[in-house]
Amino acid sequence: WMKVSFPSLKPLSSYIADLVARLSFFRHWETHGHPPTYWISGFFFTQSFLTGVLQNFARKFELAIDTLGWQYHVLKKSFA
Repeated sequence: WMKVSFPSLKPLSSYIADLVARLSFFRHWETHGHPPTYWISGFFFTQSFLTGVLQNFARKFELAIDTLGWQYHVLKKSFA
């Protein structure tokens, strides 16, 4: 199963739980539209998703994709 799946170092039982979570995320996205936030590590090929987002934005606003980039802000997680 490891040769035909997304990269994972987890044992099979943890892999299945992760796969179910990924499928649930995508199913919810499909039925309810774009989520307000994305589970980036849930994607098989994250770079492809991020490039697609830039391409869609560039087309929508008629911008050269080479002029766009990402800016990240690390947030502290609250355990309250």
